[in-house]
Amino acid sequence: MNTNSKQEPSAPALTAGGQQPSFVGHRLKWLVLATIILAGCFASPLWNLCRYAWSSELFSYILLVPLISLFFVWSQRRHLVLDSKPVRGLSVCLLLVGTSLLAGVWWARLHGWSPSQEDYLASMMLAFLSFFLGVCFFFVGTQALRQVSFSILLLVFIVPFPTFVQDSLTSFLQHRSADVAQVLFALSGMPLLRYDTVFVLPGLFQLEVAPECSGIHSTVVLLITSLVAGYVCLQNPWRRALLTLMVIPLALLRNGLRVFTIGQLCVNIGPEMIHSYIHRKGGPIFFLLSLVPFFLLLLLLRKTEQRAQPCPPQSPLRPQTLSI
Repeated sequence: MNTNSKQEPSAPALTAGGQQPSFVGHRLKWLVLATIILAGCFASPLWNLCRYAWSSELFSYILLVPLISLFFVWSQRRHLVLDSKPVRGLSVCLLLVGTSLLAGVWWARLHGWSPSQEDYLASMMLAFLSFFLGVCFFFVGTQALRQVSFSILLLVFIVPFPTFVQDSLTSFLQHRSADVAQVLFALSGMPLLRYDTVFVLPGLFQLEVAPECSGIHSTVVLLITSLVAGYVCLQNPWRRALLTLMVIPLALLRNGLRVFTIGQLCVNIGPEMIHSYIHRKGGPIFFLLSLVPFFLLLLLLRKTEQRAQPCPPQSPLRPQTLSI
């Protein structure tokens, strides 16, 4: 062994658990203070969002999203590199975006715009996220933000869908779920007539795939689940993307199966089954059923990823010296 070899100085990768220079501690203090002030400025919209999400069947997941993000940031706290240089230019751009959103909402309401609760909260939360990201880029370096980028991007789900987005997603899920249900009815041999999203089943029983039966809430929850599961269990970005994209066919298959099941019950047992538990409260049951192929796919992707990883190079065998 050459003891005279010089070691190159390594970059000061400081972590939250180790000793930090004073400027890092000052940055964190200012970041916490700025976040508290920002939350105080948006106290009214944030409180209205919490109240709305608590009473909403569609957006109830919003209350869990910040907790999930905080959990991932807290779990990475000992590995964060906090001494990289902040990007003040990008911070200013994000602050200007937030200011422009607030100014646009104020100008529109001044000229007679009367937004729905979803549209108002969506505008306020987009502005809040723009300010929050601007504050993060102002006080924290890009390397640390890159390490917690998933936690930050997950906060997008605290923004309620604007009305036009919600209507578009509902219409898509409603009509495509009806397509899947029609295929299932055809495979079962049941004759029927279809008008848009209304099925005329034997006995002139009409079954409609209503907007509230589109399963948009379960689909968004499954989407968040796929993002979290892919982040935790997978490393390859293409496999993560595939897991997330499979949410769409799984959601359509789940909704179509639910419509098909209710139709079969109404035809073979009686029309009163339209008021049964499986129709009124059966959403969670079919959501759990959709998790079975989802986790099977996740397990398959994880196994293929482990097989694709190169084996670490093995050191050549050396003769062992035995002491007797």
